[in-house]
Amino acid sequence: MTGWLAGKRALIVGAGSGIGRATVDAFLNEDARVAVLEYDSGKCATLRQQLPDVPVIEGDGTTRTANDEAVQVAVDAFGGLDTLVNCVGIFDFYRRIQDIPAERIDQAFDEMFRINVLSHIHSVKAAVPALMGQDGASIVLTESASSFYPGRGGLLYVASKFAVRGVVTALAHELAPRIRVNGVAPGGTLNTDLRGLDSLDLGARRLDAAPDRARELAARTPLGVALSGEDHAWSYVFLASHRSRGLTGETIHPDGGFSLGPPPQRN
Repeated sequence: MTGWLAGKRALIVGAGSGIGRATVDAFLNEDARVAVLEYDSGKCATLRQQLPDVPVIEGDGTTRTANDEAVQVAVDAFGGLDTLVNCVGIFDFYRRIQDIPAERIDQAFDEMFRINVLSHIHSVKAAVPALMGQDGASIVLTESASSFYPGRGGLLYVASKFAVRGVVTALAHELAPRIRVNGVAPGGTLNTDLRGLDSLDLGARRLDAAPDRARELAARTPLGVALSGEDHAWSYVFLASHRSRGLTGETIHPDGGFSLGPPPQRN
Protein backbone atom coordinates (compact mmCIF):
# COMPACT_ATOMS: atom_id res chain seq x y z
CA MET A 1 0.00 0.00 0.00
CA THR A 2 1.37 3.41 -1.02
CA GLY A 3 -1.56 5.66 -0.14
CA TRP A 4 -1.69 7.03 -3.69
CA LEU A 5 -5.43 7.62 -3.33
CA ALA A 6 -5.48 8.83 0.26
CA GLY A 7 -8.41 11.20 0.70
CA LYS A 8 -9.95 10.34 -2.67
CA ARG A 9 -13.67 9.64 -2.83
CA ALA A 10 -14.62 7.34 -5.68
CA LEU A 11 -17.67 5.84 -7.34
CA ILE A 12 -17.03 2.65 -9.30
CA VAL A 13 -19.79 1.57 -11.69
CA GLY A 14 -19.91 -2.11 -12.60
CA ALA A 15 -17.99 -3.25 -9.53
CA GLY A 16 -19.42 -6.68 -8.81
CA SER A 17 -16.83 -8.84 -10.53
CA GLY A 18 -13.79 -8.91 -12.79
CA ILE A 19 -11.89 -5.69 -13.37
CA GLY A 20 -14.44 -3.57 -11.51
CA ARG A 21 -14.27 -5.71 -8.38
CA ALA A 22 -10.47 -5.77 -8.47
CA THR A 23 -10.45 -2.00 -8.84
CA VAL A 24 -12.60 -1.62 -5.73
CA ASP A 25 -10.03 -3.61 -3.74
CA ALA A 26 -7.10 -1.68 -5.23
CA PHE A 27 -8.71 1.68 -4.44
CA LEU A 28 -9.43 0.62 -0.87
CA ASN A 29 -5.88 -0.63 -0.47
CA GLU A 30 -4.67 2.80 -1.59
CA ASP A 31 -6.75 4.53 1.11
CA ALA A 32 -9.62 5.74 -1.09
CA ARG A 33 -13.21 5.76 0.09
CA VAL A 34 -15.35 3.87 -2.40
CA ALA A 35 -19.02 3.52 -3.31
CA VAL A 36 -20.19 1.09 -5.97
CA LEU A 37 -23.06 0.76 -8.42
CA GLU A 38 -23.81 -2.82 -9.49
CA TYR A 39 -26.67 -4.35 -11.47
CA ASP A 40 -26.56 -7.95 -10.25
CA SER A 41 -28.34 -8.49 -6.94
CA GLY A 42 -26.24 -11.51 -6.00
CA LYS A 43 -23.02 -9.59 -6.54
CA CYS A 44 -24.42 -6.70 -4.50
CA ALA A 45 -25.12 -9.07 -1.62
CA THR A 46 -21.57 -10.41 -1.80
CA LEU A 47 -20.11 -6.91 -1.84
CA ARG A 48 -22.14 -5.91 1.21
CA GLN A 49 -21.00 -9.01 3.07
CA GLN A 50 -17.33 -8.67 2.16
CA LEU A 51 -17.08 -4.87 2.35
CA PRO A 52 -19.55 -3.67 4.99
CA ASP A 53 -18.12 -0.14 5.01
CA VAL A 54 -18.62 0.34 1.25
CA PRO A 55 -21.95 1.86 0.13
CA VAL A 56 -23.44 -0.51 -2.45
CA ILE A 57 -26.17 0.75 -4.77
CA GLU A 58 -28.08 -1.91 -6.69
CA GLY A 59 -29.20 -0.55 -10.05
CA ASP A 60 -28.85 -0.55 -13.80
CA GLY A 61 -25.77 1.43 -14.80
CA THR A 62 -27.25 2.08 -18.24
CA THR A 63 -29.95 4.31 -16.74
CA ARG A 64 -29.98 7.91 -15.62
CA THR A 65 -31.89 7.04 -12.45
CA ALA A 66 -29.40 4.52 -11.09
CA ASN A 67 -26.38 6.72 -11.83
CA ASP A 68 -27.99 9.76 -10.25
CA GLU A 69 -28.80 7.72 -7.13
CA ALA A 70 -25.26 6.29 -6.93
CA VAL A 71 -23.65 9.71 -7.18
CA GLN A 72 -25.96 11.10 -4.50
CA VAL A 73 -25.23 8.19 -2.17
CA ALA A 74 -21.49 8.67 -2.63
CA VAL A 75 -21.69 12.43 -2.05
CA ASP A 76 -23.86 11.97 1.03
CA ALA A 77 -21.53 9.30 2.44
CA PHE A 78 -18.23 11.04 1.73
CA GLY A 79 -19.09 14.72 1.51
CA GLY A 80 -18.11 14.90 -2.16
CA LEU A 81 -16.74 12.96 -5.12
CA ASP A 82 -13.27 13.06 -6.68
CA THR A 83 -13.19 10.10 -9.04
CA LEU A 84 -15.57 8.19 -11.28
CA VAL A 85 -14.65 4.79 -12.71
CA ASN A 86 -16.88 2.84 -15.12
CA CYS A 87 -16.19 -0.85 -15.78
CA VAL A 88 -19.56 -1.85 -17.27
CA GLY A 89 -19.33 -4.07 -20.33
CA ILE A 90 -20.71 -6.92 -22.43
CA PHE A 91 -19.23 -9.06 -25.21
CA ASP A 92 -20.35 -10.51 -28.55
CA PHE A 93 -18.08 -13.56 -28.73
CA TYR A 94 -16.54 -12.58 -32.05
CA ARG A 95 -19.79 -12.51 -34.02
CA ARG A 96 -19.12 -11.32 -37.57
CA ILE A 97 -21.65 -9.49 -39.72
CA GLN A 98 -22.39 -12.82 -41.42
CA ASP A 99 -23.15 -14.38 -38.03
CA ILE A 100 -25.83 -11.87 -36.99
CA PRO A 101 -29.32 -12.52 -38.41
CA ALA A 102 -30.64 -9.42 -40.14
CA GLU A 103 -33.75 -9.43 -37.99
CA ARG A 104 -31.62 -9.26 -34.83
CA ILE A 105 -29.23 -6.48 -35.81
CA ASP A 106 -31.29 -3.64 -34.36
CA GLN A 107 -31.81 -5.36 -31.02
CA ALA A 108 -28.17 -6.51 -30.75
CA PHE A 109 -26.89 -3.04 -31.66
CA ASP A 110 -29.11 -1.39 -29.07
CA GLU A 111 -28.08 -3.84 -26.34
CA MET A 112 -24.36 -3.56 -27.10
CA PHE A 113 -24.24 0.22 -27.29
CA ARG A 114 -26.59 0.73 -24.34
CA ILE A 115 -24.36 -1.33 -22.07
CA ASN A 116 -20.90 -0.53 -23.43
CA VAL A 117 -21.37 3.14 -24.35
CA LEU A 118 -24.54 4.65 -22.89
CA SER A 119 -23.64 3.42 -19.38
CA HIS A 120 -20.43 5.46 -19.54
CA ILE A 121 -22.26 8.57 -20.76
CA HIS A 122 -24.94 8.33 -18.06
CA SER A 123 -22.39 7.83 -15.29
CA VAL A 124 -20.36 10.81 -16.45
CA LYS A 125 -23.45 13.01 -16.79
CA ALA A 126 -24.49 12.14 -13.25
CA ALA A 127 -21.03 12.64 -11.74
CA VAL A 128 -19.85 15.83 -13.46
CA PRO A 129 -21.61 18.33 -11.15
CA ALA A 130 -20.01 16.73 -8.08
CA LEU A 131 -16.60 16.37 -9.73
CA MET A 132 -16.50 19.96 -10.99
CA GLY A 133 -16.09 21.31 -7.50
CA GLN A 134 -13.02 19.24 -6.62
CA ASP A 135 -9.33 19.79 -7.23
CA GLY A 136 -7.71 16.88 -9.05
CA ALA A 137 -11.00 15.33 -10.16
CA SER A 138 -10.77 12.51 -12.67
CA ILE A 139 -12.82 10.07 -14.71
CA VAL A 140 -11.50 6.69 -15.84
CA LEU A 141 -13.50 4.75 -18.42
CA THR A 142 -12.96 1.21 -19.66
CA GLU A 143 -11.92 0.83 -23.26
CA SER A 144 -10.35 -2.36 -24.62
CA ALA A 145 -7.62 -3.59 -26.91
CA SER A 146 -10.60 -3.70 -29.29
CA SER A 147 -10.76 0.11 -29.09
CA PHE A 148 -7.66 0.12 -31.30
CA TYR A 149 -7.38 -3.23 -33.07
CA PRO A 150 -9.90 -5.45 -34.87
CA GLY A 151 -10.04 -9.16 -34.25
CA ARG A 152 -10.36 -9.07 -30.46
CA GLY A 153 -14.14 -9.07 -30.66
CA GLY A 154 -16.90 -9.14 -33.23
CA LEU A 155 -18.32 -6.27 -35.25
CA LEU A 156 -20.57 -4.82 -32.57
CA TYR A 157 -18.10 -5.14 -29.71
CA VAL A 158 -15.24 -3.55 -31.63
CA ALA A 159 -17.52 -0.71 -32.81
CA SER A 160 -18.75 -0.07 -29.26
CA LYS A 161 -15.23 0.03 -27.84
CA PHE A 162 -14.05 2.41 -30.55
CA ALA A 163 -17.01 4.55 -29.44
CA VAL A 164 -15.83 4.50 -25.81
CA ARG A 165 -12.43 5.68 -27.02
CA GLY A 166 -14.21 8.57 -28.72
CA VAL A 167 -16.14 9.33 -25.53
CA VAL A 168 -12.87 9.55 -23.58
CA THR A 169 -11.32 11.91 -26.13
CA ALA A 170 -14.37 14.15 -26.43
CA LEU A 171 -14.91 14.41 -22.68
CA ALA A 172 -11.23 15.09 -21.98
CA HIS A 173 -11.41 18.08 -24.31
CA GLU A 174 -14.79 19.24 -23.06
CA LEU A 175 -14.16 18.96 -19.32
CA ALA A 176 -10.62 20.36 -19.18
CA PRO A 177 -9.18 21.90 -17.09
CA ARG A 178 -11.48 20.94 -14.20
CA ILE A 179 -11.71 17.18 -14.78
CA ARG A 180 -9.21 14.81 -16.33
CA VAL A 181 -10.67 11.97 -18.43
CA ASN A 182 -8.66 8.91 -19.39
CA GLY A 183 -9.20 5.31 -20.40
CA VAL A 184 -7.84 1.88 -19.65
CA ALA A 185 -7.72 -0.56 -22.58
CA PRO A 186 -7.20 -4.04 -21.13
CA GLY A 187 -6.21 -6.95 -23.31
CA GLY A 188 -7.62 -10.41 -22.71
CA THR A 189 -8.38 -10.93 -19.04
CA LEU A 190 -8.72 -13.86 -16.69
CA ASN A 191 -11.70 -14.20 -14.33
CA THR A 192 -13.78 -11.44 -15.87
CA ASP A 193 -17.32 -12.86 -15.79
CA LEU A 194 -17.79 -10.91 -19.04
CA ARG A 195 -21.08 -12.16 -20.50
CA GLY A 196 -22.58 -12.15 -23.98
CA LEU A 197 -25.54 -10.39 -25.56
CA ASP A 198 -28.99 -11.69 -24.62
CA SER A 199 -30.21 -10.55 -28.02
CA LEU A 200 -27.88 -13.09 -29.67
CA ASP A 201 -28.64 -15.84 -27.12
CA LEU A 202 -25.23 -15.40 -25.49
CA GLY A 203 -26.29 -14.11 -22.09
CA ALA A 204 -25.37 -17.28 -20.20
CA ARG A 205 -21.92 -17.54 -21.79
CA ARG A 206 -18.82 -16.34 -19.92
CA LEU A 207 -15.71 -15.24 -21.76
CA ASP A 208 -13.40 -16.66 -19.09
CA ALA A 209 -15.04 -20.10 -19.26
CA ALA A 210 -13.01 -21.09 -22.32
CA PRO A 211 -10.69 -24.06 -21.65
CA ASP A 212 -6.99 -23.27 -21.40
CA ARG A 213 -7.77 -19.54 -21.45
CA ALA A 214 -4.69 -18.61 -19.43
CA ARG A 215 -2.42 -20.44 -21.85
CA GLU A 216 -4.17 -18.93 -24.87
CA LEU A 217 -3.91 -15.39 -23.48
CA ALA A 218 -0.23 -15.76 -22.65
CA ALA A 219 0.58 -17.23 -26.06
CA ARG A 220 -0.69 -14.21 -27.99
CA THR A 221 1.28 -11.51 -26.14
CA PRO A 222 4.99 -10.68 -26.48
CA LEU A 223 5.35 -10.67 -22.70
CA GLY A 224 3.80 -14.11 -22.45
CA VAL A 225 1.47 -13.11 -19.62
CA ALA A 226 -2.17 -13.81 -18.87
CA LEU A 227 -3.40 -10.75 -16.99
CA SER A 228 -6.12 -10.66 -14.36
CA GLY A 229 -8.45 -7.96 -13.14
CA GLU A 230 -6.02 -7.36 -10.29
CA ASP A 231 -3.28 -6.61 -12.83
CA HIS A 232 -5.48 -4.11 -14.68
CA ALA A 233 -6.73 -2.41 -11.52
CA TRP A 234 -3.43 -0.61 -10.96
CA SER A 235 -3.87 1.32 -14.20
CA TYR A 236 -7.09 2.76 -12.75
CA VAL A 237 -5.29 3.60 -9.52
CA PHE A 238 -2.57 5.47 -11.40
CA LEU A 239 -5.01 7.46 -13.56
CA ALA A 240 -7.08 8.43 -10.51
CA SER A 241 -4.02 9.55 -8.57
CA HIS A 242 -2.15 12.84 -8.46
CA ARG A 243 0.80 11.07 -10.13
CA SER A 244 -1.05 11.23 -13.45
CA ARG A 245 -2.07 14.90 -13.13
CA GLY A 246 -0.57 15.74 -16.53
CA LEU A 247 -2.59 13.10 -18.39
CA THR A 248 -5.98 13.59 -20.01
CA GLY A 249 -7.47 12.09 -23.13
CA GLU A 250 -4.97 9.25 -22.85
CA THR A 251 -5.28 5.49 -22.72
CA ILE A 252 -3.19 2.99 -20.77
CA HIS A 253 -2.80 -0.39 -22.50
CA PRO A 254 -2.29 -3.24 -20.00
CA ASP A 255 -2.27 -5.87 -22.73
CA GLY A 256 1.05 -7.70 -22.43
CA GLY A 257 2.41 -5.88 -25.47
CA PHE A 258 -0.41 -6.96 -27.79
CA SER A 259 -0.01 -3.77 -29.83
CA LEU A 260 3.54 -4.81 -30.76
CA GLY A 261 2.30 -7.64 -32.92
CA PRO A 262 2.65 -11.43 -32.64
CA PRO A 263 5.03 -12.66 -29.96
CA PRO A 264 8.50 -13.77 -31.04
CA GLN A 265 9.19 -17.44 -31.57
CA ARG A 266 10.47 -18.97 -28.35
CA ASN A 267 12.87 -21.87 -28.40
